[in-house]
Amino acid sequence: MLSDIALIHHDPRTALVVFSGGQDSTACLAWALARYARVETIGFDYGQRHKVELDCRLRVREEIRQRFPDWGARLGDDHLLDLGLLGQISDTALTESRAIEMQANGLPNTFVPGRNLLFLTFAAALAYRRGATVLVGGMCETDFSGYPDCRDNTLKALQVAISLGLDGPMVIETPLMWLTKTQTWALSHELGGDALNELIVEHTHTCYLGDRSQRHDWGHGCGQCPACELRRSGWQAWRTTQHPEQSKEGT
Repeated sequence: MLSDIALIHHDPRTALVVFSGGQDSTACLAWALARYARVETIGFDYGQRHKVELDCRLRVREEIRQRFPDWGARLGDDHLLDLGLLGQISDTALTESRAIEMQANGLPNTFVPGRNLLFLTFAAALAYRRGATVLVGGMCETDFSGYPDCRDNTLKALQVAISLGLDGPMVIETPLMWLTKTQTWALSHELGGDALNELIVEHTHTCYLGDRSQRHDWGHGCGQCPACELRRSGWQAWRTTQHPEQSKEGT
């Protein structure tokens, strides 16, 4: 059964969710659907190594429509933009087949410079045309890989720049900014109960390597990359708080 927070939307505005098809963006999509009168989604094809996430996006949207009719009634159009140029100028482990490792600057080589800046700028341009005034993204600087374009100060500055450039308010909401992955699992459960977390486990994609051949308690993935490690550890900690006797992960 949905919690009260999932049944009541208070804000008449339209929101555009940056939606990759992963755990975080799915939690953000549910969060937006619980609050806004209309919600649309936007995704980006930038030559990512884990391009399988683009297939997961549509399946997740369809599952939400089927499992949560109240949300489905407010779920609007999806938009997929080609940002192949970003992949062309990137030299990272997310856009090329290479080992994931730390760099001399202290950042992992999965960092795609400018990615979130471009995502939100293009999202804002689309939102302007679609009559949306809220952008929602899963950026987080609590459990994250240190990406500077995920930090709260970066996004606050970008919100100001976008609003000035469009000559109108464009709010950037980041509901996961100060949450651990454990708290993100808890949030999605609060929003949609077991049904939403089961959807996230089965149909979303987070693994940097694009591996969906292995199914774990927490979902599909290689189990070794930083994204899988964060997702797994968050799931295990959340399961421990919910069902201590079932907290041990299967394979």
